[in-house]
Amino acid sequence: MSMSDYTPVPNFIRNIIAEDLKNNKNDGQVITRFPPEPNGYLHIGHAKSICLNFTLAAENNGRCHLRFDDTNPSKEDVEYTDSIQRDVKWLGFDWGEHLYYASDYFEQLYEYAETLIKEGKAYVCDLSAEEIREYRGTLTQPGKNSPYRERTVDENLDLFRRMRAGEFPDGSRVLRAKIDMSSPNLNMRDPVIYRILRATHHRTGDEWCIYPMYDYAHPLSDALEMITHSICTLEFEDHRPLYDWFLEQLPVPSNPQQIEFARLNLTYTVMSKRKLLQLVEGGFVAGWDDPRMPTIAGLRRLGYTPESIRDFCERIGVAKSNSTVDIALLEHCLREDLNKRAPRKMAVLRPLKVVIENYPEDQVEELEAINNPEDPSMGTRKIPFSKVIYIEEDDFREDPPRKFYRLAPGREVRLRYGYFIKCTDVIKDENGEIIELRCTYDPETRGGSAPDGRRVKATLHWVSASHAHPAEVRLYDHLFTTEDPGAEEDFKSCLNPDSLEVLTSCLVEPSLKGAALESKYQFERQGYFCLDPDSTAEKLVFNRTVSLRDTWAKIQKKLKK
Repeated sequence: MSMSDYTPVPNFIRNIIAEDLKNNKNDGQVITRFPPEPNGYLHIGHAKSICLNFTLAAENNGRCHLRFDDTNPSKEDVEYTDSIQRDVKWLGFDWGEHLYYASDYFEQLYEYAETLIKEGKAYVCDLSAEEIREYRGTLTQPGKNSPYRERTVDENLDLFRRMRAGEFPDGSRVLRAKIDMSSPNLNMRDPVIYRILRATHHRTGDEWCIYPMYDYAHPLSDALEMITHSICTLEFEDHRPLYDWFLEQLPVPSNPQQIEFARLNLTYTVMSKRKLLQLVEGGFVAGWDDPRMPTIAGLRRLGYTPESIRDFCERIGVAKSNSTVDIALLEHCLREDLNKRAPRKMAVLRPLKVVIENYPEDQVEELEAINNPEDPSMGTRKIPFSKVIYIEEDDFREDPPRKFYRLAPGREVRLRYGYFIKCTDVIKDENGEIIELRCTYDPETRGGSAPDGRRVKATLHWVSASHAHPAEVRLYDHLFTTEDPGAEEDFKSCLNPDSLEVLTSCLVEPSLKGAALESKYQFERQGYFCLDPDSTAEKLVFNRTVSLRDTWAKIQKKLKK
């Protein structure tokens, strides 16, 4: 990521790093890492961590590693490792040659475990998982020592080596660190550091049947990679004493510093990978990249830009306490970005036929339209105009209510980049449904103004019937109906039944025929849209990325008053 046009916003982590550099700690180096588990797709919460870790390294001439914490093969898949690499690169970051896996260190981690055993700081325990929980105690009561805690060094080494050799069934034994069962910090009460798990690993195959726990593998992997600042989310604050304990007990080559920051919580969204997996496996969404999902893949398919996500992550800042961010801010960042870069086009989502009776039968005009008023360098385009056009169904009312200024019988409106038209007749089918409007146009009003100075109160978008291209448009809304679905007993109970509306008879201007996948556009008066991979040459498919209504901007405007 280029830092040339980037001004960092101060936060407590930047302050810590600045002080470390001032004191020449870590020989003036800044090495961070992003350590995802390959057990699901990344989401917007991970994007905050990605941006933070890679940006902190870049702005201090350091480096950021991408390291997969692949210590639980029962839940991991190559699909996830591939998607994570794709998402990080799409966000605009590059780890270069520094791609690592915890599995790279399995042999070294095993040797470290034997070192702990030899020094009397780890033991093999035969208690079941349920018994370990019972012996652990509570926040107000100390734990009890395992009856296997005082096994000899030789016995522990023998059992641990036999665990590795596959002599014991899954779950029958674990290796635990010997720390303090009366510690007020439950994480220090002889935590499990290895378990027996027969599952084929996506990189090491069946070479191993014991796997290290995260709290053990993570600090040691950081140390082996010479990480200087190990930046974690706030839930790992209570794990920091254990992180430091492993580094202090073992002959590691470096001493990383763990720093915790508040994770991202977003309204109308769940961030738990476990819950997101339930949505995918339960068929509530159409996969990890469903545009309603908060995954980076889903946001990308919906039409988000990496620039808007990076801007959002910088704006929300880095805090020490948890809070929830209004999703309206994320949408605001997207609108600001798309407003500058998205070409304007005309699309009719619910077509209503209009015949301009006094327009020449076979005439076709090329009207000039502006591609983006925010960026004159994007120039103009030609759009065809003919006798038969389509407008939005909602832009006409036979009996208009008060303050409805669009088309109605006897009323005149402006066509965008075109002429003034007036409705003269309404055609209905046998059921009384309006199927066609008859209008006249004023040839003196080309370009949208009348020589006599008369004015109209509405401008409508439109497409030429004989030139428009068919399209399907998917209108997405929030996946949940409540601001905090994760707080519900069953988060799926507040799924939004109207989170997706599919319109199959839409029409778009002909310049969109050759649109590239993931191209973003502003459909005038409709919102921002992105071309979906489901598109074909015969029928384009567009996802509505976000509407034009900016809730966040209105909120901020009210707060300033």
